[in-house]
Amino acid sequence: MLRALDIRDILIIDHLELGFQPGLNVLTGETGAGKSILLDSLGFVLGWRGRAELVRQGAKQGEVVAEFDLNDGHAAHSVLAEAGWPPCEDGELILRRVNTSEGRKTAWVNDRRCSGEVLRALSATLVELHGQHDDRGLLNPKGHRSMLDEFAGVGALLANTRKTWTAMAKARNAVNATRAALDEVRAEEEFLRHAVAELDQLNPQPGEDAALDVQRRQMQGAERIRGDVARAHGFLTEGAESAMGEAQRWLESVSGSDAADLDAPLAALSRAMLELGEAQDGVGRVLSGLEFNPSELEECEERLFAIRALARKHDVLADELSAYGETLRVKLAALDAGDKDLADQEATLLAAEADYEVAATSLSAKRQQRAGSLDAAVMAELAPLKMERAVFQTMFDIAEPGPEGRDVVAFTVATNPGAPAGPLNKIASGGELSRFLLALKVCLHGDDSGQTLIFDEIDRGVGGATADAVGRRLSALAEGGQVLVVTHSPQVAAQGAYHWRVQKQVVNDLTLSTVVPLDSDARVDEIARMVSGDTITEEARAAARSLLAS
Repeated sequence: MLRALDIRDILIIDHLELGFQPGLNVLTGETGAGKSILLDSLGFVLGWRGRAELVRQGAKQGEVVAEFDLNDGHAAHSVLAEAGWPPCEDGELILRRVNTSEGRKTAWVNDRRCSGEVLRALSATLVELHGQHDDRGLLNPKGHRSMLDEFAGVGALLANTRKTWTAMAKARNAVNATRAALDEVRAEEEFLRHAVAELDQLNPQPGEDAALDVQRRQMQGAERIRGDVARAHGFLTEGAESAMGEAQRWLESVSGSDAADLDAPLAALSRAMLELGEAQDGVGRVLSGLEFNPSELEECEERLFAIRALARKHDVLADELSAYGETLRVKLAALDAGDKDLADQEATLLAAEADYEVAATSLSAKRQQRAGSLDAAVMAELAPLKMERAVFQTMFDIAEPGPEGRDVVAFTVATNPGAPAGPLNKIASGGELSRFLLALKVCLHGDDSGQTLIFDEIDRGVGGATADAVGRRLSALAEGGQVLVVTHSPQVAAQGAYHWRVQKQVVNDLTLSTVVPLDSDARVDEIARMVSGDTITEEARAAARSLLAS
């Protein structure tokens, strides 16, 4: 419920503080007095689209504050919780929005900065505005289905339909994704199988490239070293040993003569031959350890070059070949198992489609069942509104399946006997539209919604007994809730539990709009003015008292 509205420096309003009450709140005043400015101000603080220029001329900024009382089950609590806001203390919700003269807009919810998205989500739960050209309700066929659903009480069926639709959409997305993936893999299947076979045959291992390169370098170095050692071994075993042996034989043949003392040279030569033998043995052992098979080097180089060539072919590092091969094998495995996966997913999709079909059919049946009750209820409300000969009928058509079923719902009317039924916006006049809207709201509105309903000149185009019936319906609609009505009809104004007059006044050459709460005497005069015009007669006052008494 809207408890208070504080407006500062908006259009021709200097400062207004308004307190509203439960029940039917009536605002009246002459044309141009500023009644629409009040609605513009309320729409501004709620985040609705409206006038671009709102700040009063000469002011730096305009500001509107709206205070609401929320019951425990009010939908605004859920909006705040989803936005991460703390719960409202004692059910008090305060909205504040500022518009600077430069056009910058800033909003707060309970003294916390608020985005426009959250503000609009809140406003949808707080206030519902209707006028005789209300394009969000009667004149917009897209809203007819939701209005029927509200009356029919199909919340559980609708939730189940949305749930099965989500499951069906998820299953369909999975099938489409699997099909696309399989098509992509099938397009490269020949390459995959050839590449995997090639990798399997070579079977490269992580780190093998570096190991083979080291082994190759070692083998190439060992080949050069063994050649040098072998040549040294040849000299030791062939030239040196033979020469020293011949020298020893010749020296020994003359060692017993008196001509020369050869004992020392022979002893030295014997030691040298002993050292030579040790050198031969050592070099021989080294040479044996350097045994080298040229075919091993060839095999090493062939594998190393093959690994590097395959890495270049697939544009990966040599150490990544093994992981790359595993990736290709996974794709092949997916291809091989893809048909089974696709079959399983298609079965899931069929089951989800069947579930949706059951849910959507049940929802459609309940809608069509309750549509007749809505038609009868609206017709019953039209009679007191002096449209007892009008016909209201809910029509159905089949739409593409969606989360809210597959029904297209349209309200049609025939305002004259024998006339063909047609869309509301083409058949009904402005005054008739307002009465159709009011009849629907009386049928649809529940006392526990917590919303404030605002009707902006919904009684335009009607008068007399019809206006009186409109007023009584608005008063009934306000029972247990809150309704604000902007009206020019004295019959409607007389039904209000609370009454304000919107008027203009000139202060220091400035035209300002003010709102005055009316006591019983002032209310008689205001309704009398609405009856007779600017000149209030005693007859008009008597008529006003009669309206108030009734």
